[in-house]
Amino acid sequence: MAGGGDALRALLRAANALLQQRRYRAALAVLKGFRNGAVYGAKIRAPHALVMTFLFKSGSLREKLKSIAQATYTHSRNLAYFVSTYKGLMALQSRLQGKKIPFHSFFAACIGGWLVFGENNPINSQIIMYLLSRILFGLSRLAVEKGYVPQPKQDPFPLVAALIWGTVLWLFEYHRQTLQPSLQSSMTYLYDDSNVWHDISDFLVYNKRTDSK
Repeated sequence: MAGGGDALRALLRAANALLQQRRYRAALAVLKGFRNGAVYGAKIRAPHALVMTFLFKSGSLREKLKSIAQATYTHSRNLAYFVSTYKGLMALQSRLQGKKIPFHSFFAACIGGWLVFGENNPINSQIIMYLLSRILFGLSRLAVEKGYVPQPKQDPFPLVAALIWGTVLWLFEYHRQTLQPSLQSSMTYLYDDSNVWHDISDFLVYNKRTDSK
């Protein structure tokens, strides 16, 4: 047993020494990027898939758990692949040009986005829409910082909130098919299902009756 413990400690010392080697830093950063992408993707998707599946999807418990596991795996895998691809391409470009420039980030992310998130499926669609909203906010702030747009005299957020809610509810009421399926499900629950009830049970306790009354 003692010999096994010594071997393990020696292995850990060798691994720690390898991690301190500067010449391997770029490759190791790619590996850790893969690890962090996988972990973060699972942390983000698992609770979201759990809530959305049990709120809006029908089927057996086994089918629901399988759906949650599949969504979590897909998100985790894609993010791990993207982060490692991005970091690998960043390291390669920096090595080839001898320095890091802003275009490297854009180019590496474009290639990673095309390869990893280019398939139009529910998981990728949600991620892209999430990023799009952040990009629009970020570009708006950058335009003000750079002086391309004058600094607003009043906080524009109330107007933005009004326009966004007005637009999304108009789309839901009259062009529902244009909205992403999970958003349709959420809005159906909030705005359509709240128009229907039969008695106190499906007015306060349940959303819909399951009996044949």
